[in-house]
Amino acid sequence: MTNALRTLLDTRDWLLADGATGTNLFNMGLEAGEAPEMWNVQQPENITKLYQSAVDAGSDIFLTNTFGGNASRLKLHNAVDQVHELNRIGASIGRDVADAAGRPVFVAGSVGPTGEILSPMGTLTHEIAVEMFHEQAEGLKAGGVDVLWVETISAPEEFAAAAEAFALAGMDWCGTMSFDTAGRTMMGLTSKDMAKMVAKLAHQPIGYGANCGVGASDLLRTILAMSEVDDKSVLISKGNAGIPKYHDGHIHYDGTPELMAKYAVLARHAGAKIIGGCCGTMPEHLVAMRAALEASEAGPRPSLEQIAEEMGGFSSESDGTDGAGPAASPRPNAPGPRSPARRHHALPLSARPCHERCRRGNSHASASAPPHHRREDRQSPPPVRHGQAGDVRRSAGSRPRRCNCQSGNCVFR
Repeated sequence: MTNALRTLLDTRDWLLADGATGTNLFNMGLEAGEAPEMWNVQQPENITKLYQSAVDAGSDIFLTNTFGGNASRLKLHNAVDQVHELNRIGASIGRDVADAAGRPVFVAGSVGPTGEILSPMGTLTHEIAVEMFHEQAEGLKAGGVDVLWVETISAPEEFAAAAEAFALAGMDWCGTMSFDTAGRTMMGLTSKDMAKMVAKLAHQPIGYGANCGVGASDLLRTILAMSEVDDKSVLISKGNAGIPKYHDGHIHYDGTPELMAKYAVLARHAGAKIIGGCCGTMPEHLVAMRAALEASEAGPRPSLEQIAEEMGGFSSESDGTDGAGPAASPRPNAPGPRSPARRHHALPLSARPCHERCRRGNSHASASAPPHHRREDRQSPPPVRHGQAGDVRRSAGSRPRRCNCQSGNCVFR
């Protein structure tokens, strides 16, 4: 049977995906250290509100609140026996919202990384990774998702394990990786390497691309490189709403709706067909993005110079696709001598995007990680207060909260 999403993509130049999950849930009162997936059963009205806000803002696709819904992450919340149920309910709520939309809206079952490293570098075997992803996929399938959507992946082995699991579930899928380290994933994969890797998968995705990362500029450069290698596939672009900045004890993403509107148009011109946001992207950003896409026509591929001029400079001189090693590049008008590639490291751990906290606060970190990072995994984080959209606060002098990616709480998604 032909997937309805494939059919719509054949007739549309672009589709609008959703924005942040964690940022919106924190604004509703989610506490640091909580598993957002538990809200699927504890506070389903807030999950309905989350999904409905994306639909009302114009999204054609929204992701379910199941990013950390695999056994590896849920065991941290003593909920390993609830994998199927939490995913099924998160998907079912989405199915109800999409069916009542009055227009074609697709429910994508979000599948995040396990938080573990696959062998031989780590202890997680390919077989167990496939089993974890398959269990989650079956729950999402039972809840009625239209497509599975693996996201924020760093390792090609984990991406391939998810693809194999989705084949076992008999489900179509999409997938994105996070290119957060000088244009590469945390495990060293470049955007062109990803395109070549995807082409070899036995179970091909409906679309693939990038999400999260450093900022919109870097993500657009990633999409440009992918489209150079593969101009036939559906490419996905889900960039952060700017760069996180730490002001007076709280975090704010500096991307305005106007900036994200420019990003959406440039993403389309760069070759993306499914366009959305990630960390810090709120409904008002999505409204501006859809309006800009509807008001514009398909245009020529942007140059790197045009992207830098309209969106800001890149975090590194090279993204690795030219064979050059990583080197930080100065961002125009950036305050102080610190380059954007290092800007996140000036923030407390709790202030960094999900991929930054992942590498320091969970099992991606080596056994020799600084003791204070390992302590974060053992201690309960302080309460978080919420101000305006996109802000995450913590009390002055408190210990940085643990890596929420490891616990299944990608708070800036």
